[in-house]
Amino acid sequence: MDDALEVVCLRHAEAENVVAGASGALPGAALTERGRVQANAVAHALPAIDHVYASTAERAWRTAETIGRVRGVGVTKMEGLVEMGIGGLEGAVDPVTRARTAEVLRSWVVDGKLDERVADGETGHAVVERVVNAFRAIAAEHRHSASASVGAVAVVGHVASLTVGLSVLCGLGSTVWGAPLPHAVPFRVLVDGRGWRCAAWPGLWPV
Repeated sequence: MDDALEVVCLRHAEAENVVAGASGALPGAALTERGRVQANAVAHALPAIDHVYASTAERAWRTAETIGRVRGVGVTKMEGLVEMGIGGLEGAVDPVTRARTAEVLRSWVVDGKLDERVADGETGHAVVERVVNAFRAIAAEHRHSASASVGAVAVVGHVASLTVGLSVLCGLGSTVWGAPLPHAVPFRVLVDGRGWRCAAWPGLWPV
């Protein structure tokens, strides 16, 4: 049996925290009106999928819920897919915090310095571990099913945690730096007996 699995990944649709310029995981930030339109559009544009997995954050969950409703498939929340946490600075909108958050993410993705963190927030090690574990759990659930065709699933996450997690999982290193994931643009990640690989990345190679 061919146990290859296609994981269609995407950042959540536009949300209030992005419009406000707020930093952090911010689990309660809701989709904007534009975000709701984006979620509906991507739901209709996705290839055939069997299930949707999403971060527990409101903006990711609502994006996934729209996809699930339009495509007639189930949706599962996964804590491991949430955005990078920045501790006591959650929700900060000042330029210094935003710059430090970008600096830490760059250290993780480009330099591999996973010990770095924003304030008392998560280290890169913590973010990578939970994101990678989430993707592996998804693969284990679907690749070892009894069906002859494993098919595809969708994963709705966040710009920073998806970027660093997939950078490590797929061995991308710094190649994806400078191409931040746009809202609600899907791209393919494949896993089979040879391991994980990104077949696409928005802004770098075809999605």
